[in-house]
Amino acid sequence: MMESNNQIIKNIVKKLTKLNKTISLMESCTGGFVSSAITNIENSSIILKYSAITYSNEFKIKMGVDEKIIEKHSVYSIETAKEMSLRISEYTNSDYGIGITGKLKKQDINNPFGNDNVVYISIYDKVYNKYYTSSIEVIYNTRQLNKEYVGKVVFDMLSNII
Repeated sequence: MMESNNQIIKNIVKKLTKLNKTISLMESCTGGFVSSAITNIENSSIILKYSAITYSNEFKIKMGVDEKIIEKHSVYSIETAKEMSLRISEYTNSDYGIGITGKLKKQDINNPFGNDNVVYISIYDKVYNKYYTSSIEVIYNTRQLNKEYVGKVVFDMLSNII
């Protein structure tokens, strides 16, 4: 991961610690990459309450995502990302919930909907009951580079929110 990302994450951890705020994540296509990047930072355990990797619809639903949202909008939608961010915040009583879903330039035979190169990100702010969202097109040819790109977007969004 690029050094600048590392500094952004350090600043996020420091600021959230100072504000006595916490985050939790429900990641799908990023497979825990964002959570892992956070845990690489000293004292991240102060602010990171929980992280779930929910590749399947079944486990998104078990974590509280409304099945009707997935049926109506597909698992690859901003609506599902919003639901993921809300439910993980509620499940863990975190100040911020982060939901990430989408495809990293690969078809999904179990969910043949949507573009194969769009990722949906939602950050839920519990205090203000507000969602911050982004839909991004992944452009790299490897999963690793696309995960890093999504991570950078999430960290930039989070640093602008807090």
